[in-house]
Amino acid sequence: MANFLSSIPVIVREFLTLISSYENISKRLKASPGLPVPNPTLSFWTVPNSPIAKHLSALPPHADIIIIGSGITGAAFARTVLDHGSHGALQVVMLDARDVCSGASGRNGGHVNPQLYVDYAKLKKDYGQEMAKKIIKFRLSHFPEMKRVSEEEGILNETQCRAVEHCEVYYVREQFDSAMKRFEIFKADLPEEAAGIQVYESTEAIEKFHVAPDVIGCFANHGGAINPYRLVTGVLSRLLSRYPENFHLLTNTPCTSISASTADTPYYTLTTSRGKITAPHIIHATNAHAAHLIPSLRSKLVPLRGTMTAQRPGLSLDTSTLQGLRSFIFYRAKIGYDYLTQLPNGEQELIFGGVGIGGDELLYQEIANPDDSGHDPTIAAYLSGVLPFLFGPKNWGAEKPPAPQNPDGTVWDEGRVKACWSGSVCISADWLPWVGRIPVKLTKRPCPPVASTPTIDISKTADDSKDAISPADSVLTSAPGEWISASYSGEGMVHAWLCAKALAYMVLGAEKQGRVEEWFPDVLKVTEARWKKANIEHLLQELGNDD
Repeated sequence: MANFLSSIPVIVREFLTLISSYENISKRLKASPGLPVPNPTLSFWTVPNSPIAKHLSALPPHADIIIIGSGITGAAFARTVLDHGSHGALQVVMLDARDVCSGASGRNGGHVNPQLYVDYAKLKKDYGQEMAKKIIKFRLSHFPEMKRVSEEEGILNETQCRAVEHCEVYYVREQFDSAMKRFEIFKADLPEEAAGIQVYESTEAIEKFHVAPDVIGCFANHGGAINPYRLVTGVLSRLLSRYPENFHLLTNTPCTSISASTADTPYYTLTTSRGKITAPHIIHATNAHAAHLIPSLRSKLVPLRGTMTAQRPGLSLDTSTLQGLRSFIFYRAKIGYDYLTQLPNGEQELIFGGVGIGGDELLYQEIANPDDSGHDPTIAAYLSGVLPFLFGPKNWGAEKPPAPQNPDGTVWDEGRVKACWSGSVCISADWLPWVGRIPVKLTKRPCPPVASTPTIDISKTADDSKDAISPADSVLTSAPGEWISASYSGEGMVHAWLCAKALAYMVLGAEKQGRVEEWFPDVLKVTEARWKKANIEHLLQELGNDD
């Protein structure tokens, strides 16, 4: 009894700490994520800066479509809309609060490797077998799509888009056994997709992939890797060249408010740091910051700060990473994982990040934290020191000395870690992206009248084209409204591009032409019913109980 009584103060302190932590998280979940901070950490991908990093078009008084955000979502949406063939009539304006692609798209790990067997059983339980299959195939289609875009735009070398062997490594027996059960379910329902996945256990896994001697097993599959910053800036720079009269890009121009249409102004009015602009369509491509302009999405679309590093590989690591042609996910903790890609040239830096460090508390403190001006020192220390242990000291080898000089003039740190930065991803309360027209009940802003839908002014077209344009073809978009593609839950590389492409077809009223129904999972669309059901607290509880 005495021992029990003496432990009560400790129990009370722990209970009060939990209550305090919950209250703190709850407060942050309900708060606005605000605008992106003006002084983000320096992402390794952004050096050297793209020539369009600070591009500033003149702000027109009116546009047909305004895109807020210049990451992968914004680039994919703009490319689809502008290349669609609307007789060169649509005026598209893209705004960003900071430099081009300075958010999560320019700060992630660049690996294009979707969660497959790990997620499939839950997707099947929640949405049924056919929809679960469709979601998996949708994710798998992203690497071929981004490779095709890189080739079409002539930026394959810039983006370093490449196929890799992808390896998922397990260090905990219970997690590996659970993964095996999930894989069997996946294999039974998707035999074609499962055929490329090979399972290796214990010694065989350690010897094949040159990983640490405490590895329990590995799943190997085909995957992809890309430089996300060069993909986005490459696409946007070419759109500026192709459509100089139609595409307007304004960086460091935050949108501070949106007003509904009025009798005098039958459009939305956006207030920016450079003045006001009107438009019938607004595209929210701001991901972690979407709930700033749409308060009803707070606690539904939640920022999560992640940390990334660029590290020099050990001198013996070539056989593990295949000089940039193998990528990894490391499962060591109950929640989260670490992931790694390697650049195929230069110092062949390892792009390594994650939060899978065993402590829920460290992950929870990053939830609802959109501030990428710094990073947590404990997470940074873990990322900076763990790689030799994930691969094993023998496979890592001696530390690689820094290059004698940096040709671009940037002064990087000289040790193993060249750079460390953070970025805000967006966690969905139901773990799926949110795509489509935003119901007025959520925006609290009535849509502009249908009469403000963009149309072709036939009087301004060439005489030989007038007869070819029917009244139906003269309407260029769907009815006015606010639209969104966001909240990829840390898996933007296998969601963002095609979610934005599907959204572009929706806005254009061209879903049939784009055959969207065939490849886009309908459960990703935004609805009031989905909004009511989505609960971030339930999601966090599920993550904590995940086996």
